[in-house]
Amino acid sequence: MANQPRIFSIKELNRYIRMKLESDSLLGDIWLRGEISNFTHHSSGHMYFTLKDKDSRVKSIMFASHNQRLPFIPKEGTKVLARGNVSVYERDGNYQFYVTAMQPDGIGSLYLAFEQLKSKLDAEGLFDAARKRPIPAHPRAVGVITSPTGAAVRDILITLQRRFPSIPVYIYPVLVQGTQAAPSIVKAIEAMNRFGETDVLIVGRGGGSLEELWAFNEEAVARSIAASVIPIISAVGHETDFTIADFAADLRAATPTAAAELAVPHLSELRSRLERQLQRLHQGMRYKLQEDREKLQRLQRSPFFLYPRKYLLEQAERLDRLTDKLEQRTRLTAERGHTRLARLRTALASHHPGERAAYAAKRREGLSKQLEHAMASLLKERKLALHGTIRQLDALSPLKVMSRGYGLVYDENEDRLIKSVAGVEPGNIVKVKVADGRLDCRVLDVKGD
Repeated sequence: MANQPRIFSIKELNRYIRMKLESDSLLGDIWLRGEISNFTHHSSGHMYFTLKDKDSRVKSIMFASHNQRLPFIPKEGTKVLARGNVSVYERDGNYQFYVTAMQPDGIGSLYLAFEQLKSKLDAEGLFDAARKRPIPAHPRAVGVITSPTGAAVRDILITLQRRFPSIPVYIYPVLVQGTQAAPSIVKAIEAMNRFGETDVLIVGRGGGSLEELWAFNEEAVARSIAASVIPIISAVGHETDFTIADFAADLRAATPTAAAELAVPHLSELRSRLERQLQRLHQGMRYKLQEDREKLQRLQRSPFFLYPRKYLLEQAERLDRLTDKLEQRTRLTAERGHTRLARLRTALASHHPGERAAYAAKRREGLSKQLEHAMASLLKERKLALHGTIRQLDALSPLKVMSRGYGLVYDENEDRLIKSVAGVEPGNIVKVKVADGRLDCRVLDVKGD
């Protein structure tokens, strides 16, 4: 039986091709030159685009972990140099270029990256004049961050020696060109800030092409300059060269020599200024002495010095008048005080506890007499009323009626007064109460009216 051919799935085929591409040493790390088209910056951070030239194109992707370090913002039509590897997206069967690094291609692209970073940092306020620190007029020491072998450091040192020979200078050697130049400059700025022995820093290099000066257009260098506690003078290139570092620095110098001139004053100028100040001081002292001398002479000619006794007598007379006025006001104040004191004593006496107690006792005695009189009058009035009531009761008493021949008839038990013949029957025992006693009687017959 013939051997059966092996049948692959589409997924297996795409995976096999991907493994072949990724194992290829050339395609595993390759640089491509092309123009960006169909650019999309996804919300996830990944960048999707097409790299093309006049003859062909390839789909490309740059993941967010790689594009965060880009020194520029890719756009449609940007010419770039892209580094990465070629692989296959298994699901669609399309091969793609996976970009890990990218940089502008050519001077035009570098200028584009320069303008994009400048706009970004300017929008953040990194170039604002309000945040720039003043350069000290008389620094204690100067720090220089540049290449130790370039012409810039020689120009700076010669200028510093010429202008201020005694100024201490600390040189921190760095790379000023190439991929490691920016980290080297950042490290130097941070180290000089930690060192803390300088009052001003000069950061720069000699002239060159845009590519050669590119380290001073790196974002990390600009942010490091802005974050420096020590004021920084940028001195990059020639007078016509401008870098991002120039905008971020506290002061830009056209050349390294100009930076040294801005960093320290000229010793001869200081001497001249000091001599002028000394001359002004001497002139001011002479003027002050002359002015005081004339004032003293005027005072010596003054009547106060010529006739002192006269003015003393005037003051003595004035003192006498003031003394009399003081005594008069003192007596008046004392009299007013005595009057007020007497008034307060009178008021106090009226409120004295003994006086108030005597007044209360006198008032109590009067009220007691009034009460006794009122009570006697009330008792007399009540006695008269009582006698009248007694006479009236006596007149209305049943005993009085019975003394005139009337009597009261009760039942046998004397607990019920018989008022009608209907209350008794023949044979009942009744008791008749008269004025001087009681009669026990038996009812023989009952007759109505």
